[in-house]
Amino acid sequence: MIIRLIVRILANALAIYLAAYFVQGFYFPHDWRPLLLGGAILALLNGLLKPVLRFLSTPLTYLTLGLFPLLINIGILWLLQYFVTDLKIDGFWAYFWSVIIISLVNWLFDLIVKKNRSSETAKT
Repeated sequence: MIIRLIVRILANALAIYLAAYFVQGFYFPHDWRPLLLGGAILALLNGLLKPVLRFLSTPLTYLTLGLFPLLINIGILWLLQYFVTDLKIDGFWAYFWSVIIISLVNWLFDLIVKKNRSSETAKT
């Protein structure tokens, strides 16, 4: 459980680093300490706040044909910018593309974790 949390924090730190590298308007220092802090706070926000927001916004998700979670992710990234003062995001498109990159990295992380978990249960 702790190892999974540490790997999640590292995956989020990598996602923030990639967003800062590829997205124009997404500014974050390339120092490892703020990246780990940002990854930890993003992991907490995604783990605690995001499930509640997704549950409460289920009707809006259906009305927007599944696009409302994108706005939830943008809101979480905005909150991350509030908590981590080194992070600067300018404009909607910077939020949009950074959410896409961060979501893809987290999706890949979940895919790898599920694959490893299923192979561990098959061995026992």
